[in-house]
Amino acid sequence: MARIIAGVASSHVPAIGAAIDNKQTEEPYWKRVFAGFERSKEWMAEAKPDVAIIVYNDHASAFSVEVVPTFALGCAAEFPPADEGWGPRPVPVVQGHPELASHIAQSVILDEFDLTICNKMEVDHGLTVPMNLLFGSPKQWPCPVIPLAVNVVLYPPPTANRCFMLGKAIRKAVQSYPEDLRVVIFGTGGMSHQISGPRAGLINSKFDKAFLDNLSKDPKKLTRISHLEFMREAGAEGIEMVMWLIMRGALDDKVEETYRFYTVPASNTAVGHIILEPKTRSAGKSKRPAAKVKRAAARMKSDIRRSK
Repeated sequence: MARIIAGVASSHVPAIGAAIDNKQTEEPYWKRVFAGFERSKEWMAEAKPDVAIIVYNDHASAFSVEVVPTFALGCAAEFPPADEGWGPRPVPVVQGHPELASHIAQSVILDEFDLTICNKMEVDHGLTVPMNLLFGSPKQWPCPVIPLAVNVVLYPPPTANRCFMLGKAIRKAVQSYPEDLRVVIFGTGGMSHQISGPRAGLINSKFDKAFLDNLSKDPKKLTRISHLEFMREAGAEGIEMVMWLIMRGALDDKVEETYRFYTVPASNTAVGHIILEPKTRSAGKSKRPAAKVKRAAARMKSDIRRSK
């Protein structure tokens, strides 16, 4: 059967995509951000997933205020990069996995989650920036992708608990798919940031780091965070972190934190990133990727301490 082998969470700051596209990754402002993902790219290259499910939010590219689905699942064969006002990003077309996507849609809808099924959809930086950070900038993406767009733009967004429970339904769906596939699920967006209003530029590192801690230690605590608390503590756009809980809900109850990176600022945003793997690994599965990344993370500890 198919199985979810890991969960990855990452910010999807649009300026990160611009830095990649304009070859600015080695500039002093950006170098530290991209250095924090080098170990993650090594991990992903060794993990070699067959499919990635990427939970993200659309930024008025595929959808507008006229139609705003709470959860929209991409079931198409491919997803071209969207023109976000300055032309599409120079990244490969995202190849889909219609068979697994359709299976997930059927399973999750019969579990009483109302999904919008998208057989044609463009994807924006919310999806492609995390792909760059984990897969690099290849001529073709190394695996098919199933996009899951979540409304965190217009009120009311889904609750943290609803997102966590959707993750559990996705895990059930994946595990009932008969083909032997290794699946990685991404939760994207965040961390704390606000891009407009009197609190523009808000970053709450204490809240962010507690959120990262509880993804592995006490995810149920995170499901009790209300919309108001997200806005108060993490800024108006901090609500994007509910998408990380879809990723967390799709994993085993007990997970190991393989790698973590956090830095501020990138543009006006706190950048957070974590890789979680199930504690119970299938027999014969190599632990070398996780061990290698953990050793690398230890070497970066002094850098991460400076970001506090």
